[in-house]
Amino acid sequence: MTPAQEIQLKIRGTNIPDEESGNGHQESLDEANKAATPTRRSTRGSILWWMSVAVDMLIVLSGGTVGTLLGRLYYNSGGKSKWMSTLSQSGGSPLLAIPLLLTPPHPAGGHRPAASTMAAIYVFIGVLLGFVGLMYSYALLYLPVSTFSLVAATQLGFNAVTSRLINAQRFTALIANSVVVLTFAAVLLGVGSSSDTTSSDVPRGKYPVGFVLTLAASASYALVLSLFEAAFQRVVRARTVRRVLEMQMYTNVVASAVAVVGLLASGEWRTLPGEMAAFKDGRARYVLTLAGAAVTWQAVAVGTMRLIVRVSSLFANVTATVALPLVPVFAVVLFGDRMTGIKAVAMLMAIWGFLSYVYQHYLDGRRAAAGNGAECCACAARTASDTTSPA
Repeated sequence: MTPAQEIQLKIRGTNIPDEESGNGHQESLDEANKAATPTRRSTRGSILWWMSVAVDMLIVLSGGTVGTLLGRLYYNSGGKSKWMSTLSQSGGSPLLAIPLLLTPPHPAGGHRPAASTMAAIYVFIGVLLGFVGLMYSYALLYLPVSTFSLVAATQLGFNAVTSRLINAQRFTALIANSVVVLTFAAVLLGVGSSSDTTSSDVPRGKYPVGFVLTLAASASYALVLSLFEAAFQRVVRARTVRRVLEMQMYTNVVASAVAVVGLLASGEWRTLPGEMAAFKDGRARYVLTLAGAAVTWQAVAVGTMRLIVRVSSLFANVTATVALPLVPVFAVVLFGDRMTGIKAVAMLMAIWGFLSYVYQHYLDGRRAAAGNGAECCACAARTASDTTSPA
């Protein structure tokens, strides 16, 4: 063999590993790209998820504000029936039958809880909802709407406790800060706003009763939200639109039945024709006020239920708390409520408490995303290492 041939063989021999190394490097890049694909898909899914959650939050936020203001408008315009006000909070539930009929049926092989178990859940939660609505009706009658909305912010604190006890919700320092700040905001209102004056038709001397009823209703509703979440997690075990609509409609039908029984038993039904005739701006406004409240509260309830299913009962409650800055401002403009210094401080404290929880949720989301990203990167690195390592 000539020296020239030997040199050519050596050159070819040294090129072979380089080509193999290049192929191995290309394969490692392909594997890394494949490992990164789930991350990109996860990012797109996360964006769509947050968009749907944002829609539900908007429904809860705007509906809660409008529903509270319509409830106060009912009393200011001449309404007096507490049970009718209670009925307006759940009486729109038959409207949910329309979207329920348009949703696909439950899958044949899916989990089907016992009918008796679901009936017991509907009745128990529905009765609770009925009495929660009654307490809120009395509270809204006995308190200016601005004060009512701020005291109702304690619902978030109560829900943090019930979520911890019933739903095993993680209780961090930021959530604890949110609970404490909201509690102090309510105490501040209770101590300093008993002499609150307003142009609204609020009975004098009923402030303490309204304050206690608002606290009791907030605690009870926080319990209801945690029970909803527990029912979906442990009994229903399905997060479909149909299950959400069924839970919302049947519990509200029971709550409406409680309100109707109370309306008949109390004798308030006899006063309704005169109440309608004496209502400010006539019968049409009377009907529109109650009907508007009924539709609005059903929209809020569906949005709340979707947030419970998608995230948690505590997150749904936090979303409702965002209405705090809105309701008092509208109450000042529409009903002449005074925005006192105590209310302003309580509002700022409530907003601070809300932001504390939102920031905690933001940190949890970033931590989860970082964990998923690190896992994908680790998989890609292992794949590339395996591809380029010598045999």
